[in-house]
Amino acid sequence: MRRLRGEGTVYWDEKRRRFIATRIVGYDDRGREIRRKGSGTSRSAALTALNRRIRDYEKGLAAGADKTTVADAVRDWLTYGQGQVDSQTVKTREHLSVHIVADIGDVLLRKLTAKHVEKFLASLAKTHSTRTLADTKAVLSNAVKRAVARDIVDRNVVEFAITPRGKAGRKSKSLTEKQALDVLSLTKGHWMYPYIAVSMLVGIRTEEMRALTWDHVDLDAVPPVIEVWRSVRKSGDTKTKKSRRTLAIPDVAVQALRRRQREQEGDRARAGSQWKETGLVFTTSLGTGLDAANVRRAFRSALKQVPSVDPADWTPRELRHSFVSLMSAGGAAVEQIAHVVGHSDTSTTERIYRHELRPVIHTGATFMNGFAIVEDIGPDWHMDPLFKMPGAGQQAPPTEGA
Repeated sequence: MRRLRGEGTVYWDEKRRRFIATRIVGYDDRGREIRRKGSGTSRSAALTALNRRIRDYEKGLAAGADKTTVADAVRDWLTYGQGQVDSQTVKTREHLSVHIVADIGDVLLRKLTAKHVEKFLASLAKTHSTRTLADTKAVLSNAVKRAVARDIVDRNVVEFAITPRGKAGRKSKSLTEKQALDVLSLTKGHWMYPYIAVSMLVGIRTEEMRALTWDHVDLDAVPPVIEVWRSVRKSGDTKTKKSRRTLAIPDVAVQALRRRQREQEGDRARAGSQWKETGLVFTTSLGTGLDAANVRRAFRSALKQVPSVDPADWTPRELRHSFVSLMSAGGAAVEQIAHVVGHSDTSTTERIYRHELRPVIHTGATFMNGFAIVEDIGPDWHMDPLFKMPGAGQQAPPTEGA
């Protein structure tokens, strides 16, 4: 039967062994024909495929959209759509994407439904925390959102999926006052002690500690201060603009930093031409920066000297939690604590005042001088040969690449 005008053409392709349906759907800016094709094992199947592509064209969807899978969309977003983020964030997202690709990666993006997503998340919830579920869903949603922007699909179905509750995640905790004093007293023989003392008694984030440079430390000021203006994030900036702050340093932390200066001078002398000058406070024995794994291993190594804690149960970021807990136990108001640790949930007046004038904040040092005094930790500890530079009875810091 002769086809009506405008219905297109159907023919047999001997090489492909399939029927091909084709139709002109419009003309480009130069007057050239825009054709869409569909194929199938029968005439009707070819026409069905053609009509689907025509509908995609009329919706403004890109050519080839019908062949794009969830895995394709996720890989495209990971490669081109993340923007300026730090390397650890990239690694985390890549790790989360493995779950997506393994479970629903072969689903055609145009066929993806909220039910697909909910079934996938329900399966993941059996073995992962609620936070991981939310982060994984965010990766998938961002990938589909990018596909929508590029006319691959016409809506983001992930947004309509309900995120279930996952397994209870590992809760952060803080050291008790006794444990905190034990840690400060018993880890002095380890090269990690200055890092531990400053982190616990000043309350700086782990990424801010690793990025701390000597030009932002003034031990001769009255009071001595640390300027927390940098982190190891990709931008080099702190977590938020409001996290920039200048903090007074309690006495024990001041002594720990002076010890760190002496230790680093010794490292520099021993390394000779291999020393890399970074200006960082906390470094390997060759002067290079510590990564998160370096710090975690060294921290747990130091905690082996403390019977009241199990090293495997603690991470460096919990020193900051301990700082907040100790301040609270000392009677500090929530507003004072937020101010010291660089949180944004303070009053508008306080937030603007700190941002504009960057005043020296004494609160943390005041509380910590009351908690950990030099006499309790040991006034002459820095004179003991055990606590001099690495190599003189201490455990040495890692070399580059450790």
